Amino acid sequence: KWAQTSCLTMLLPHAFEGQGPEHSSARPERFLQACAEDNLIVANYSTPANYFHALRRQVKQKARKPLIVMTPKSLLRHPEAVSTAAELSEGLYQPFIGSVADAAKATRLVICSGKVYYDALKALGESDASETVAIARLEQFYPFPESAIRAELEHFKGVDEVIWLQEEPANMGAWFFVRPLFDDLLEELHGDCSKRMAYAGRTAAASPATGSAPVHAAEQAAILKRALGTGDA
Repeated sequence: KWAQTSCLTMLLPHAFEGQGPEHSSARPERFLQACAEDNLIVANYSTPANYFHALRRQVKQKARKPLIVMTPKSLLRHPEAVSTAAELSEGLYQPFIGSVADAAKATRLVICSGKVYYDALKALGESDASETVAIARLEQFYPFPESAIRAELEHFKGVDEVIWLQEEPANMGAWFFVRPLFDDLLEELHGDCSKRMAYAGRTAAASPATGSAPVHAAEQAAILKRALGTGDA
């Protein structure tokens, strides 16, 4: 077992779609807790192209290591989760996808991962905050894409709030993993510790998800309002 490497790829069902705990949680927090010394790749992709390039990289890379992917079922048929042929044939792997919003108008930068991006995008389009909220995607949790995120925070340096949006309860998901990393970058950028990343997600819970579809829908609407600043959630 010593001096062995592996490019094992695990696709783990993970999404908050109102189907109950077993459907929702691949326990990303447990894999993230095990991450150190560049030993794993843990990701939650939002585009077919990024998934394709991740698999291709698994085969081509010289430094072989396991890839853990959170895989929400709804993105298999989501009309917005598509990629062009050019993005597949000529595109590159993106551990972080920045926002295309106008930084001069944005007052809030929301950073999320995976399927909830499309929920947030839909909710933003139905609100009156479409010009003041920027949404970026963290596609790879670990190794943490520090340089790309630093550039995004620099680009949106003038925003009032930087929000981490997740569907998982606060004691699960990536929140505890990403929070100190983002806070360090924000402190570096602003020169003090006055600005910290805020949290928008479910409260801490013993179960990964509720088993009630109406409760799930109400929770989801509340966290999106909190993230986008469009309500009193």
